[in-house]
Amino acid sequence: MDLFAASGETSKEDAPAPSAATIVALPAPDANPKTRIERREAMARELEASGDYRILRRLTPRPTCGRPDPSNLADGKRRLGLILDTETTGLDYRTDEIIELGMVLFAYDENSIGEVIDVFSELRDPGRPIPPEVVRITGITDEMVQGHRIDPEAVAAFIEAADCVIAHNAKFDRPFCEAFVPAFTQKRWGCSVAEIDWAGLGFEGSKLGYLIGQCGYFHNGHRAVDDCHALLEVLDHPCADGTTSFARLARAMDRRCARIWAVGSPFEAKDTLKARGYRWNDGSNGQPKSWWIEVDEADFETEERFLTEAIYRSKTKLRVDWLTAVERFRAA
Repeated sequence: MDLFAASGETSKEDAPAPSAATIVALPAPDANPKTRIERREAMARELEASGDYRILRRLTPRPTCGRPDPSNLADGKRRLGLILDTETTGLDYRTDEIIELGMVLFAYDENSIGEVIDVFSELRDPGRPIPPEVVRITGITDEMVQGHRIDPEAVAAFIEAADCVIAHNAKFDRPFCEAFVPAFTQKRWGCSVAEIDWAGLGFEGSKLGYLIGQCGYFHNGHRAVDDCHALLEVLDHPCADGTTSFARLARAMDRRCARIWAVGSPFEAKDTLKARGYRWNDGSNGQPKSWWIEVDEADFETEERFLTEAIYRSKTKLRVDWLTAVERFRAA
């Protein structure tokens, strides 16, 4: 007797054996990989169409097509860009080391990203144990990097043709890269964290994991070149208005911004400055010992008026450094 059968139900033991006519034969698995992929994709689309499911697809890196003929770029409408990511032993470029460098070189115009030209991915032995927290986050161990090195000359040759370098948090990656390969100092840099209004585009955050998930993908995060491929797809993902976030970033790289130093500001104004987004520089890097901020050229007059009225209480000659994408995101 089946004690778990509902009242009036027939237990498993009492149920008659199915006749041959009631047995449904399932189709044999299709041996054709293309057909299997098409079936899975059809099922995914059906689930998405129901409105009850959200599907994430594994991100597949775009194939590389090789270096283009320079004549194809001669008109200036198509350029080469570089997406870059580093994994390091810590946060300070002056004392920590790069343990992995990933780069994706791609073609673009002012509106969209084109084909991937080349990919660079190398590990590097820092010469000392990798901190456990870094191992936990990146999965990169001492055994993986042992004996590996990154040739600075090979990096310089790889980036030579790039018109711009994009990093997801350029103020972190740029100082590490410039300390390792000085050729990075001559490049235009863009930051896909600071120079794109992700919230305004409907995203829930600016972390790459959030962005790639909301674009419908998942990937092997926290490995340098995988994050580069992920950022490429995020930047090229269509926005609600049909444009891309890359187009917004390209325009941002063409603008100037002002780094304003609040030299000699009253001590009692520090909380007001900090609340407005100013950061403190201790003077150890050769720059003024003062609070500072970077604003777009269009916002300069507003910031100048704030300092005059709320901080100095009088007209004061400000120290201002005008920055283009070549200077932005360098270590202050």
